[in-house]
Amino acid sequence: LRGALRDAALREATLTRKFEAQRDSIGRLLGVLATMEANASPLLLLHPEGALASARSGMVMAEVTPALEAEVLRLKAELQELADLRTLQLSAGDTLAQGLAAAQAARTELSQAMSDRTDLPQRFLDDPEALRTLLDSVDTLDAFAAGLTPDPAGGTSFSTAKGTLDLPVLGKVLRRPGEADISGTRRPGVTLSTDARALVTAPWPATIRFVGPLLDYGNVMILEPGDSYLLVLAGLDVLYGDVGDVVAAGAPLGQMGGAEAASEEFLTPATDGSGGRQTETLYMELRQGAEPVDPLPWFKATARTGD
Repeated sequence: LRGALRDAALREATLTRKFEAQRDSIGRLLGVLATMEANASPLLLLHPEGALASARSGMVMAEVTPALEAEVLRLKAELQELADLRTLQLSAGDTLAQGLAAAQAARTELSQAMSDRTDLPQRFLDDPEALRTLLDSVDTLDAFAAGLTPDPAGGTSFSTAKGTLDLPVLGKVLRRPGEADISGTRRPGVTLSTDARALVTAPWPATIRFVGPLLDYGNVMILEPGDSYLLVLAGLDVLYGDVGDVVAAGAPLGQMGGAEAASEEFLTPATDGSGGRQTETLYMELRQGAEPVDPLPWFKATARTGD
């Protein structure tokens, strides 16, 4: 619905600019039509220079009239399209506003439910003091992840899931492994662009190994899905769960930050190509043991195309 609204707004803007650019020619066309309507057709064909000139005038009118009719029909169709687009936006805007309100209510209920939950199974609990010591002693994500040695006795099925996982958020790849960001920093993981307040979910059943702020990555969650793998998710605003919680595939892990756009923002076409909405970025890194691996082949949306 958001995409359709933005498309409609862009089409409306295109038609409006087209009408503005053709204002003079449309005015002349309307003037000609008004003249033709105000005068009887035979009088239009009379020419002060006589019958031959009148005949030529008639031939010119015969050639011009179909073109005028075609132009009138084109303008009529575009004006009707413009009216339909505005009606569509008004109707869809109401629907979207209701949907956004319902989504906000659902997020509030989800946050409350996650804060109240006490029934998550716990496979193990890392020593909190040892975890804090590790956190205070490292200065890179590599060092921290290496200190969280995955349990080799974990599940043995994660390696078979390659190419079948859902991305943790709805979005698209912004930067691939090894691509530099605006500061020139290159990281072994993937940066995903997603909507503000987007829900982040677990791609696979896993145990939470770490949850909280880490270095300059913001809020981070590290999952252990099995087979000595660790999945790092960084840049969240809200985190759900505690170290040792076992989460199911699709379980909510947290939310992205930012302010979700109001319905009116989707009716205004963006001028910077952003689609009129605020976006957030989620950094995702997959590690096997102490070594990072390319996460793109593991997810359905990126396994074949790489994006």
